[in-house]
Amino acid sequence: MIIYPAIDLRGGRVVRLTEGKFDQETTYGTDPLAVARDFAAAGATWLHVVDLDGTKDPTRRQTPLVQQLARESGLLVQTGGGIRDESQVEALLASGAQRVIVGSLAVREPARVKGWFARFGARHIILSPDVRLDPTGTPRIAAAGWQETTGVALDDFLNDYLAAGLVHILCTDISRDGKLTGPNTALYAALVKKFPSLQIQASGGVSSLDDLRALQPTGAAGAIVGRALYEKKFTLKEALSV
Repeated sequence: MIIYPAIDLRGGRVVRLTEGKFDQETTYGTDPLAVARDFAAAGATWLHVVDLDGTKDPTRRQTPLVQQLARESGLLVQTGGGIRDESQVEALLASGAQRVIVGSLAVREPARVKGWFARFGARHIILSPDVRLDPTGTPRIAAAGWQETTGVALDDFLNDYLAAGLVHILCTDISRDGKLTGPNTALYAALVKKFPSLQIQASGGVSSLDDLRALQPTGAAGAIVGRALYEKKFTLKEALSV
């Protein structure tokens, strides 16, 4: 299981949001490259970067900063945040990113996103279905920075993309994000069982080394770790040793 330390960028700063809410922001640093290099020095191989400015306004995308992280941190980078058109995918891959994360658009315009699979290769695109559990326990996808519920069942969404060559998904249980309440291990175990061909990254809620230990038997291919590192719940070296 790969550990992906996370950097969320807003105005060039390293921040974290709670449940994706911009009015619930905590700043953890003003030098993202220094933070990334510290992750590399601790033994990380990948970096997860979210451009929060890009999620709100495509004209304010922080692509030059993402490029700096991809080319100077010593880490492989996967990145996203409000990806809305092909040129943004192309620019991020050209900047040195290995994978581009696509969220809401994959739900709203699947034909368009499947075209990106064909052009750039499915291994370079990660779909990021962010979910809330409905009253029956069915995960349903949210969109628009988690402010909208689409009603689309996660299983239906994934089945639709499998034929297009889907490889990577990053699934966040919104109710766990930024709260240090532990990951939804049952969700990831179920996804791995239903979709064994997918590389599934878990996101949201990791607060302890025990949480990482609990994720391992689910079969998840990776885990995003953010706030827990910044609040020193454990070190990245400790996480990697698990």
